Amino acid sequence: MTSSLIQGEVRWGSPAARGVLAATILGSGMAFLDGTVVNIALPRIGEEFDASLSGLQWILDGYLLSLAALILIAGSLGDRYGRRRIFLLGVAWFGVSSVLCGLAVSTEMLVVSRVLQGIGGALLTPGSLAIIQSSFVRADRARAIGAWSGLGGIAGAIGPLVGGALVQLWSWRLAFLVNVPIALLCVWFTRRFVPESCDRTMGGHPDIWGSVLGALGLAGVTAALVEGPGRGFADPLVLGSVVVGVVGLASFVVLQRRQRDPLVPPDLFVNRTFVVSNALTFVVYAALSGVMMLFVLQLQTSLGYSPTAAGLAGLPISVLMLLLSARSGKAAQRFGPRWFLVIGPMIIAVAMIMYTGMTPGASYLLVVLPATVVFGLGLVTVVAPVTATVLAAAADRHAGVASGVNNAIARTGGLLAVAVLPAAAGLSGAAYADPVALTAGWQMAMWLCAGLCVVGGLLALGVRNDVLESAVPEPRAAEPAAAEQPSPAEPEPAVAAAPEAPRPGDCMSCGILTPPTHIVPARNIPVASPRPGDTAA
Repeated sequence: MTSSLIQGEVRWGSPAARGVLAATILGSGMAFLDGTVVNIALPRIGEEFDASLSGLQWILDGYLLSLAALILIAGSLGDRYGRRRIFLLGVAWFGVSSVLCGLAVSTEMLVVSRVLQGIGGALLTPGSLAIIQSSFVRADRARAIGAWSGLGGIAGAIGPLVGGALVQLWSWRLAFLVNVPIALLCVWFTRRFVPESCDRTMGGHPDIWGSVLGALGLAGVTAALVEGPGRGFADPLVLGSVVVGVVGLASFVVLQRRQRDPLVPPDLFVNRTFVVSNALTFVVYAALSGVMMLFVLQLQTSLGYSPTAAGLAGLPISVLMLLLSARSGKAAQRFGPRWFLVIGPMIIAVAMIMYTGMTPGASYLLVVLPATVVFGLGLVTVVAPVTATVLAAAADRHAGVASGVNNAIARTGGLLAVAVLPAAAGLSGAAYADPVALTAGWQMAMWLCAGLCVVGGLLALGVRNDVLESAVPEPRAAEPAAAEQPSPAEPEPAVAAAPEAPRPGDCMSCGILTPPTHIVPARNIPVASPRPGDTAA
């Protein structure tokens, strides 16, 4: 059964509205839950497969690699060929690959399945918010986005706890197989209630070659970083990976500069605030990903926590972000983002230093919980403002791709941190199963990640503090152009859109390992895509 609804005609409170929300929450929640569950399942996976630390790194990086490489083009595919169609493809792909993960009989099979799962994640992740914006009538979109954000935030908060319980209940395999009924439900709701939509003004062709070169470049660099410490950097496989990575990334940059419709428009990077805030995103999310990978390993291996207890230990972080992130974004809108972006990473660095006391026998109430609360407060301070700053620093016509670039940069930072951090902290082989060796590596890793956060905070000094002020719709009196060309029959899009769209300082869905979701600022809702040669407003 397929939906007979028309784009932009779903009204709040109707069965169709509930169906669209159910589909989008199930889809985005499934991908988010999977990310938190896998970290908790790593010790059990390593034990069953007798995997080395590099094997566990590939289990995480296989997913992040395909997700980071493809998430930019996946969003444009939905706009071009149908958001509902690409979302359905992503959900089905994610579900099937989850089955392959759950049935894996070796580390290698699990890694390949995780790469496939990342492709599904890239196809479905950009679609949830785009479907809501295109499906609901204009007056109901803000309410729908708020419901999606709130329910998604609750799902994210309980994700680690649910993941730990699933792993402890039976096996790490359940952490993947639980995606199957969720995917089936999501497909049913999508086919039944979600109308198809696309951007009929888009021209040109998707940048397939750009995606291929980006994926090859990231794969080569990741392989060299993961395998280099164990094999030696003179090993032919490692050297070959370095060549593939460098050539792939260099070719990607050259192609983007020459393409008529590039994945990443080069003129984005002429804005200093855009560059600085993305550099901050890279180093901070690299540190966060490194911490979260080792956090659950340290809790389970060195402190003897069960998977459920390990999931519960990090719950205060999600609760703090759920309760306070939106307020942080609004405060950054009011006072300017610079000092939020300077202080936030510094607070996270303090928390990481506090985490060095998380050794065998450490009390949860006296050691783990205080560090976790400080960690969460640091995230609250920085996470919502940083992506808002990226969006506000980009030209209006690049608002969508700017958010995608920031998301890809954050995931790339996490990808490389998972590849580099264990070796940098002195961990290799089966050290993750040895409490003494893991604790020494954990403490070194916390100091390294704290250093990255300090670098991020210092970078933020280069952010323009008034960048978010320019994102607030200006009064009509300040727009003389409107008086020159009056058109009573055609109200200004900015005025009509203002009540329905949160400002870029408002965090719509804040996660720990990925940037928050923001929608296009009210003043940036276009009627049609700009033609080549158009200038930013």
